[in-house]
Amino acid sequence: MTTLAPPPSLHRVRIFVDFWNFTLSMNAKKPKFQPDWTKIGRLLAAKAAEQVDPSTGHSFEAMHVYGSFDPASPADLKLRQWLEGWLDKQPGVHVSSVPRQKKKSPPKCPSCHAETATCSACGSDMRGTEEKGVDTRIVTDMMSHAWADGYKVALLISADRDFIPIAEELQKRGIKVIHGQFGSTGMDLSKKCWGRIDLAALMPQFER
Repeated sequence: MTTLAPPPSLHRVRIFVDFWNFTLSMNAKKPKFQPDWTKIGRLLAAKAAEQVDPSTGHSFEAMHVYGSFDPASPADLKLRQWLEGWLDKQPGVHVSSVPRQKKKSPPKCPSCHAETATCSACGSDMRGTEEKGVDTRIVTDMMSHAWADGYKVALLISADRDFIPIAEELQKRGIKVIHGQFGSTGMDLSKKCWGRIDLAALMPQFER
């Protein structure tokens, strides 16, 4: 009697995207680049799985997109509507968007280092805004889905070296973290990941 070998297990891929890092990196490579978000998840899941083993199939578990917006900006409010009203409704896509916050400290003069809270010409607040909470949400989701056995391969799209600890911890637990990078950006993070894919080279495949 011949015993059949069990079929190889699928590479279950989950994608975590820092929206602004991804968007600004694409525009740096090609100004006004228009991505087709309906293609990105499945395409990048396949490319991440190929890094692990191109001979084994994969499943696209989900793509989590993390963005921020300025509540005082009309353009950013339109972006929020697109993120939450369209992108979040695409198959397998989950969006987390958070409001940016006013910086506590105003800019300083590069010569005398005096702080300038308001514009001398129009009196506007010069503090600007900053992103708060996005990195924390990414790390929390990577951990919670991993502990729930929600994936075995993570594709992390960000150049932030602050993600090095979570990449190292997940890999200790047998989860392979693939870094989605643009050229040589984010090399510190790439060195700590199991593998990497060059997103810039893939841009023609998901251009709208």
